[in-house]
Amino acid sequence: MTSTVVLTGAALTIADVEAVARHGGTAELDPDARGRMQEAREVVERLVADGAVAYGVTTGFGDLASVSIRPEDTGRLQENLLMSHAAGVGPAFPAEVVRAMLLLRANTLALGHSGCRPLLVERLLAFLAAGVHPIVPEQGSLGASGDLAPLAHLALPLIGRGEVELGGRRMPGLAALRETGLEPLRLEAKEGLALLNGTQMMGALGALALADADRLVRTASVAAAISVEALLGTDVAFAAAYQLARPHPGQVAVAAELRHLLRGSTIQASHHGNAHKVQDPYSLRCVPQVHGAVRDTLDHLRRVLDIELNSATDNPLIFPGGGVVPADAVATGGGLVISGGNFHGEPIALALDFAKIAVAELGSISERRTAQLVDARLNGGLPAFLAASSGLDSGMMIYQYTAAALVSENKVLAHPASVDSIPTSANQEDHVSMGAISARHARSVVENVERIVAIELLVGAQALDARLGLLPGTEPGAGVAEAHRTIRAAVARLEGDREPGPDIAAAVALVRSGALAGLTGPD
Repeated sequence: MTSTVVLTGAALTIADVEAVARHGGTAELDPDARGRMQEAREVVERLVADGAVAYGVTTGFGDLASVSIRPEDTGRLQENLLMSHAAGVGPAFPAEVVRAMLLLRANTLALGHSGCRPLLVERLLAFLAAGVHPIVPEQGSLGASGDLAPLAHLALPLIGRGEVELGGRRMPGLAALRETGLEPLRLEAKEGLALLNGTQMMGALGALALADADRLVRTASVAAAISVEALLGTDVAFAAAYQLARPHPGQVAVAAELRHLLRGSTIQASHHGNAHKVQDPYSLRCVPQVHGAVRDTLDHLRRVLDIELNSATDNPLIFPGGGVVPADAVATGGGLVISGGNFHGEPIALALDFAKIAVAELGSISERRTAQLVDARLNGGLPAFLAASSGLDSGMMIYQYTAAALVSENKVLAHPASVDSIPTSANQEDHVSMGAISARHARSVVENVERIVAIELLVGAQALDARLGLLPGTEPGAGVAEAHRTIRAAVARLEGDREPGPDIAAAVALVRSGALAGLTGPD
């Protein structure tokens, strides 16, 4: 059963975005939001009728803001805006990203500050319901004035232009409208601008990446716990009292997850009194500190997105009640219109850059544990590369190579895009956020780390099999044992060399499903 999200403009959640983007959920416009939209629309219509000066309503755009537009040309102005700004390049976003963008665009319009007709939101939601997914190229956004090029591609099919994917087929936007029984819209004053200004591409990518990262960081706790058991690491470093001596929320939470996963371990009991190690390597001992810092960083991104997804991010904004700025201020329509910079992506750009750096670190420490598991000098007596027959078999040697390559790639992707800016629009738009690049790279980093953690899970499960063979009669912690059974249901133990591709793909699917994340204990 699919869910229906009610759009008020102020209550959209990450879970709502994922439900609509990935699980076939639909959305509808809240009646109160419809009323707010209609009230703002009436303001725009009065401004046009009175010939008042208002940016993007009765003037051109960007550096052309000083050019006045005749009332009879305001609709043509808006359609020209969509066509001229659809200059994106590169591969098209997958359907889930486009669906998230449609939802976020509808939600920001529902706040009632954009001055467009409720009909526009209804049509965006009709696209979601009918599976009409505009073709949106990934590249071309500067992150201010928002995601202009991607949002232009998203909006073109509303007027019967551009391209869409419908039922697995790529086709012209007009053909898709005819096939679904929808009529092309004729845009009116302000509506093209209302569809283009905003951070909905950044927000869509950020919301989906965060949903994935939430599952990933919990799954990384499972991978770490398996590695601790296989490497004869100690659970002493995860003691609650020790964590509370430095009580960062993420650190405390991750240590609790590790204790839950390792509960009842007789492997731990078998070596608690042995002096085989005074201290474990950092990649084992410092899991709460490193994974926990990642968790805290993701919580910061969540706070930013909770605001951003429910904000009015186009320009100008309409305030039907007036009184928010002096009525005699230039180009405010008597104090009802404010032209500013809510489209600037800096808040989300910085948060996404921070998040992608953090998730890259999650992959970096995971790869170090994988390296220990396959190294006969470090893995506590397990076979070299965990091979069934060392020499004849290479075992899991190259698994670690792949993880190392992904970690290295993430070091490049983690470079903060938000520190760059290139002026545009004849230097009118002289500082931009580059948050779209931050968002795209964050998505890539999360995908790479899903693969890195999947590799650790495979190598850790193989190492745990070998460890249990060396310690007959012992059992891993209850959570680790359940994780091991789940992995083995998807991927058989390596009894001799075989092509690793299918095994890695199966483990990645397991990571993305969240099946292992649920083993870390109650939230």
